[in-house]
Amino acid sequence: MSRTLPLHGKTALVTGVSRRRGIGFAVASKLASLGASVVIHHHRPHDLDLPWGGDDLDAVRDGVRAHLTEGARFADFAADLSDASTIPGLIADAAALTGTLDVLVCNHAKSGDDGSILDMTPERLSAFWEVNTRATVLLTAEFARLRAPRPDEPRRPGDRIQGNGPYPGPQGHVFWMTSGQIHGAMRGEVAYAASKAALAGVTATVAQELLELGIVLNTINPGPVNTGYLDPETTDRSLDDLDDWIATTPFGRVGRPEDPAELIAWLATSAGSWVVGQVLTSDGGFSL
Repeated sequence: MSRTLPLHGKTALVTGVSRRRGIGFAVASKLASLGASVVIHHHRPHDLDLPWGGDDLDAVRDGVRAHLTEGARFADFAADLSDASTIPGLIADAAALTGTLDVLVCNHAKSGDDGSILDMTPERLSAFWEVNTRATVLLTAEFARLRAPRPDEPRRPGDRIQGNGPYPGPQGHVFWMTSGQIHGAMRGEVAYAASKAALAGVTATVAQELLELGIVLNTINPGPVNTGYLDPETTDRSLDDLDDWIATTPFGRVGRPEDPAELIAWLATSAGSWVVGQVLTSDGGFSL
């Protein structure tokens, strides 16, 4: 069972699963196929404001359910993660599905309505920060509290979290998503790049603290993955010369949602659990 269904008996929450073209859908489906019970989060109003539009949520649910293995369970919840008050409830509801929560994939993201440095306003920067950065950190904090003993007194800067290690194996897995700003410029996406750079920058700090609880954190840069934004009819950017450029790349294509999903799923198993606190790029060599 452990070889064929390495996530049997585990429960995973994947945020940002509202479109069948999305990375979140691919991750949730892959984790389900490995035996996990799966909880998905979605916020369809965000998609409706973008060129690619919203998907049929019933079809999204059915698509993930189709990958569940015998005995695994499924649930989904809607939440606007820009509202921090929704986060504790989302983690609690996800844990209530089976009584435990083992994997957290923070795939949600705000995109669109970005701009150059000349377009930055406090409101635009805050909107990206609240969803992409603040919500990710707060979700992780709630996930960690499920396993953390209550401190006898407030912790000071530099104080270690007191866990119950050493552990026989990982007590949980957390995945954050960053972007291509770690390899070069992202013209016209200053707010998005800033919010994602913060996650990459704090990965080592949070990973070290989570290890005290036996929780493994890694951050994934999936590279350019076409989730609809590179289709001519639904793009939000210029695609001039894109096909000619892609033809010069080693594999002649951009990423598919299944590409980062395979990496995340492997890292969530015991086979990949020795990889800790890394910012990993999975982009088929684009950054080279």
